[in-house]
Amino acid sequence: MNMERRMPVTPGMHAATDPAFSFAFLPIVDTVARKVFSYEALIRGPGNEPASAVLKQVAYANRHRFNQDGRAVAIALAVRLGIECHLNLNFLPRSLHSLPGSIVHTLEAADRCGLARQRIILEVTEVEAIDNHVEFAQLINEHRSLGLKVAIDDFGAGYSGLNLLADFQPDQIKLDMNLVRGIESRGPRQAIVRAIAQACRDLGIEVIAEGVETEEEYRWFADQGVRLFQGYLFARPAFESFPPVHYPY
Repeated sequence: MNMERRMPVTPGMHAATDPAFSFAFLPIVDTVARKVFSYEALIRGPGNEPASAVLKQVAYANRHRFNQDGRAVAIALAVRLGIECHLNLNFLPRSLHSLPGSIVHTLEAADRCGLARQRIILEVTEVEAIDNHVEFAQLINEHRSLGLKVAIDDFGAGYSGLNLLADFQPDQIKLDMNLVRGIESRGPRQAIVRAIAQACRDLGIEVIAEGVETEEEYRWFADQGVRLFQGYLFARPAFESFPPVHYPY
């Protein structure tokens, strides 16, 4: 299958009141194995308009349902493109209460499309409001037993990261881009990232360096034993397709 060919979203897979939307895909690469570990699905307008142009059209009261239905569309599109790795999907934590069946809805969408549940990774940003870490961990872990994985995005951007890890151990964390940017010359950032990386190793959590744009940033993280990367150094998002990947070495 030609991965560069743009493939339209099947009509009728989301509510008629929703704005038109599709997805772009940005790879997470394993630089040791030199292969794509996962594709992150990034919501876009039907003409590749930015996410903000789509989300501003969604009523606040509908945001959790829209997020849920969008995951089903992303899964269907990724499968049509021939995905052979993991798929990272955005998840709003408060939908655990507002839409209790939201995660099951996503797993059922994967089942219908023939995508193994073990390939689904739900991304939750650290700065998302999670009122009760223990309760959040209990609810998420009930669904993790069904096969999916969980990642904490933008780790280090908020104030609750380490407290969250004390109560909930995700499968992955994605380091916030502000920690990554120019790290090869930023001693304090290096110390913080080394401490986070060591804690994650002790807890069995994979670390992803997100937003890597220069070879210097890449080399610093690679020297620390990080093997999973995402950023423009490797690829840019591709609208309704999987982009080619550049490996620095």
